[in-house]
Amino acid sequence: MRDPSAPPPSTAPTDPAAPRPPGTSWPQRFARWLLGAALLLAGLSHLTVGREEFLNQVPPWLPIDGDVVVVASGIVEIALGLALLVLGRWRVPVGWLVALFFLAIFPGNIAQFTEGRDGFGLTTDVARGIRLLFQPLLVAWALWSTGAWSAYRSWRAGRRGDHSGTMRG
Repeated sequence: MRDPSAPPPSTAPTDPAAPRPPGTSWPQRFARWLLGAALLLAGLSHLTVGREEFLNQVPPWLPIDGDVVVVASGIVEIALGLALLVLGRWRVPVGWLVALFFLAIFPGNIAQFTEGRDGFGLTTDVARGIRLLFQPLLVAWALWSTGAWSAYRSWRAGRRGDHSGTMRG
């Protein structure tokens, strides 16, 4: 039974020194919402105004119809974007899924560069090469903004018996 003199749980003060769950700082939340909005808009673009541009980026050697790839990846981007925006409690696994999605589409970006395929204003090898450099940043953005990387580091530290939250060698 609860002590009647204790404040209700919703008004009890929290310990400011207590560690925050990964991915809950305001810069991380803002970055997660920004990434979610970007994925949502990109996914909608796959299905509407940008469909031809996305279709031009699908490598011809892929054994799946390009339009199916564009529609499917658009639906996945919409789902991932919405998940980043509304599933805050699931942010860590969602962050890993978004990072894996960015890795899954990376071969298409490489093909766009190596085959000299134009799309979204990327009409030179330099522009396509710069675009390739941003893919690892998107992976890092997904892992940092959701706290997925911090959660992984904490999990690894716990497995090693090191509770400082850092990884060794």
